[in-house]
Amino acid sequence: MPQKISPYAALDGLYELHETVGSGGFAKVKVATHVLTGDKVAIKIMDKKQLGEDLPRIHLEIEAMKHLSHQHICKLYQVIETDAKIFMVLEYCPGGELFDYIDRLEEEEARIFFREIVSAVAYIHEMGYAHRDLKPENLLLDDEQKLKLIDFGLCANPSGGMDQRLATCCGSPAYAAPELVSGRQYLGSEADIWSMGVLLYALLCGFLPFDDENLSTLYRKIQSGKYEKPEWLSEGSRNLLASMLQVEPKRRITVRYLLSHPWLIGDHPHPIDPTSIYKKVGVDEDVITEIAVHQGKSRVAVRQSVCEWSYDYLTATYFLLVMRKLKGRPVRLLPKVTTLGDIKSNRIPARSLMDQLNKENMEESIQGSIATSPRPLHMSLEGGLNDTDLLAIGKLEDEADCITPSSEITPLTSPKKRKPVEDDKENFVLPKVPTPIQRAKKRVTPNVPFKLSPSRSMDSGLDGYNTPSKMNI
Repeated sequence: MPQKISPYAALDGLYELHETVGSGGFAKVKVATHVLTGDKVAIKIMDKKQLGEDLPRIHLEIEAMKHLSHQHICKLYQVIETDAKIFMVLEYCPGGELFDYIDRLEEEEARIFFREIVSAVAYIHEMGYAHRDLKPENLLLDDEQKLKLIDFGLCANPSGGMDQRLATCCGSPAYAAPELVSGRQYLGSEADIWSMGVLLYALLCGFLPFDDENLSTLYRKIQSGKYEKPEWLSEGSRNLLASMLQVEPKRRITVRYLLSHPWLIGDHPHPIDPTSIYKKVGVDEDVITEIAVHQGKSRVAVRQSVCEWSYDYLTATYFLLVMRKLKGRPVRLLPKVTTLGDIKSNRIPARSLMDQLNKENMEESIQGSIATSPRPLHMSLEGGLNDTDLLAIGKLEDEADCITPSSEITPLTSPKKRKPVEDDKENFVLPKVPTPIQRAKKRVTPNVPFKLSPSRSMDSGLDGYNTPSKMNI
């Protein structure tokens, strides 16, 4: 009988797979150990056939994450693509989603988190990107309780710069800016500021400023810009929220002024610094030396290979060692298991992994028979604007959401521009933060979704991991 090949054979010898921490229709996220460093990573595993028309969005996310390198953005280490699968090896964030941490934070704690959010968003705006899907579910916590922004599948990198207007409706309705739900063209940076205002409100209040089970009513509330102002909010936080939740985009505070806003500075001696700690000229020579000695190669050869930034196993090893050094840990590789030069390609031939396959089959069987299944990936919903006569939203044919090369990382080959998706659908998804309506109904748990109209269809959902298991999929 022909021997079965594991769907994860491409990871053999590179990573040791552990438990599944997120799962969805066509994707799952597993914790894994990087063999040469012994460090934990998260591997997002996607089935290309099931991705279908969402495949371009995955490539968009990958290219964006290759260009964006910041201490408050989840780091991409490696991409492996086979005929059937795409594996994204990512920084492991054991703290889970910021959403799981929300229950009306004290202002000082909310300030700490929001400073990190502002730092990350200011950085991506400076790099020419708009995120367009800012929400607590897309913010993870690492082992030091530092925030990491994830999910760049809906980001925009307009060829005309951040002053170029966009028209694609995407994100979550509860976090969407008025100009977006009204069907007008918008600036990605201004839409992000509004979403950040909703996010800060959720941190400070424990519920959303705009909500309704009826989408048409929800959109009208967003367009009015009127929201509850709880008595526990300080004057400084009220002023900051008011400056972000401005219905008129041009009256909204810019990220530049957010960096030095009095409430955000608080007791800190300096404004928020959006500079990336990874922004350096050249490569880390200590890391290059360790890899060269471990692999028995010259430093020149290793340096040249690293500077290709191929996002292969060598790139992953380099990044993990750099992360170790930044955290004050030894820059050391484990006893030699394999040669980095022998596994440089991202398209590794499939090899037998019968033990892993058996383990996976058993795992899938168990998951189907017990109630305590892994936490599913967040599900996104499409077509959310089709069931309201308030909106008449179209897509500009010349909207440039494609990725352009960045000067921050000295790569690589210039990434190819993303071809416009034929039908770049709305990607509105349900919020998981409690809302005033839900609180009135016996403080409903955050992960109970809004009621949908029959016309709304489910997307496969790829944003992040560690999503609450009560989420319907």
